[in-house]
Amino acid sequence: MSDTTANTPLSQLLSTRQRTEASGTPRIRFHVTPDWQQGRTTFGGLLSVLVVQAMRDVCGADWPLRALQTNFVGPVASGAFDVEVTLLRQGKNVRQVQARVLQADAGGTEQVGGVLLGVFGTGRESGLPDLRPAHQPAAKDIDSAFKWPYVPNMTPAFTQHLEFRQAEGGLPFTGSDEWHSRVYTRLNVVDGVDSELQAVMLADAGPTPALARLRGFAPASSVSWALELRPVVVGDATGFWRMDKEALATGEGYVNEKTTLWTPEGQMAALGYQVVAVYG
Repeated sequence: MSDTTANTPLSQLLSTRQRTEASGTPRIRFHVTPDWQQGRTTFGGLLSVLVVQAMRDVCGADWPLRALQTNFVGPVASGAFDVEVTLLRQGKNVRQVQARVLQADAGGTEQVGGVLLGVFGTGRESGLPDLRPAHQPAAKDIDSAFKWPYVPNMTPAFTQHLEFRQAEGGLPFTGSDEWHSRVYTRLNVVDGVDSELQAVMLADAGPTPALARLRGFAPASSVSWALELRPVVVGDATGFWRMDKEALATGEGYVNEKTTLWTPEGQMAALGYQVVAVYG
């Protein structure tokens, strides 16, 4: 796949969505361009963002997203795909929504590319005191951190939409002895993309730090992803978020990792847990 295609901002992918229906079940159709690919599939962070938007469209956008469970079932190619949305339960404070990503194969048969469960919840009165983890400074600040280059046909196509500056940890495939990374990141074009959708995307933007342990290239792919979110207010829409990753366990070609995402103001925005398959 060539990475020389036109650059389509996320806001355009969101604005061109269409509502359809199949067998009485609502669907939202998206068209994704090749510049958002990661290997032979659509970047998982983008896929999750589009599914969250579909959940909002069908079931309501009045409550914040509290949790998102994502199973990446199969590759989702560039082009059109549908998100089939089902409201599982609507309570007084919590709404649970299921979505399936569906795309026709070469023979016209629909294949499942992903299965997601979103939990939306309104705030409520509680006797619990607020507890927020403290934001600790990284070894390097934004200006001195290493800026990842975008190299067409070498780095994943979707990374042209993001900026990465590495403050701690080793770069992928360099034989580092580190199991963690601290990376400043942001979406290049944020117009039309709210902070909740940015948080979903940025929490999945970087590679597992376990890849830094390898001395040569090996493909890797997320198998499942559990994301927990905290509602935040982002004052600097163009500021750098920080993505802190820790490889917790590895073996038999799989990595268990944890991600903590911080806003530009240093608020914890999300906690993520992933299972990553490494093919090499």
